[in-house]
Amino acid sequence: MHAELFGRTVELDADSVAASEDEIRAQVAEYAAGERREFDLSVALADGFAGEVMAKMRAIPYGETRTYGEIADALDSAPVAVGRACGANPVPLVVPCHRVVGVDSLGGYSAGDGPALKRRLLELEGARE
Repeated sequence: MHAELFGRTVELDADSVAASEDEIRAQVAEYAAGERREFDLSVALADGFAGEVMAKMRAIPYGETRTYGEIADALDSAPVAVGRACGANPVPLVVPCHRVVGVDSLGGYSAGDGPALKRRLLELEGARE
């Protein structure tokens, strides 16, 4: 499914979320308007390592970031592997992969128009890069 956010289209795998597309879009709109800090949606996490990374991303509070390395250390893995798992996130925004950044860079982002949208989301949340 597609959700519009700041004039950009974000692709979300609706099959990974136990909610109607209308409910998902409504919550995305509330988030974009600054009226929602967390998504109240049940998300099916991927199997294996990708699911472990998704769980770590979901635990990052609104307005905060973690580095790829911090998540990798917590999972006894490598930052590159965490970056790959972030890039494969089927529900960006709902599982906030935009809150995962590089030590000295913004890092990538697989949704919308990429890093420009990631920067906009972090600005919305008042997070430091």
